Amino acid sequence: MIYKTRGTCSSRIELEVDDNHIIKSVRFTGGCNGNLQGVSKLVVGRRAEEVISTLEGIRCGFRSTSCPDQLAKALKLAIAQ
Repeated sequence: MIYKTRGTCSSRIELEVDDNHIIKSVRFTGGCNGNLQGVSKLVVGRRAEEVISTLEGIRCGFRSTSCPDQLAKALKLAIAQ
C-alpha cells in the first residue's frame, strides 16, 4: 500500500501488512531519513494495532501530526482493506 502523507516532511509511506495484521515492511519517502529508518525497523514484525496505539497522536513541533502519526493513519487504512 502507498499512503500519501499530509502535514509532514515525508511525502509518502509504502507499507506491507499481512492478513494477520503483522507489519512486513515500511518505507518513508522524504522526512528525517535516519529517524524514519529507525521507526521503520522498530515496527516491522509487530501487530499493526499495537503500533497504531503507540504512535497515534504524536505531534512534530507545532504541527498537528508527525511522521509516526501518519504511519498510524496509514496502518489503520491498511488493516481496514
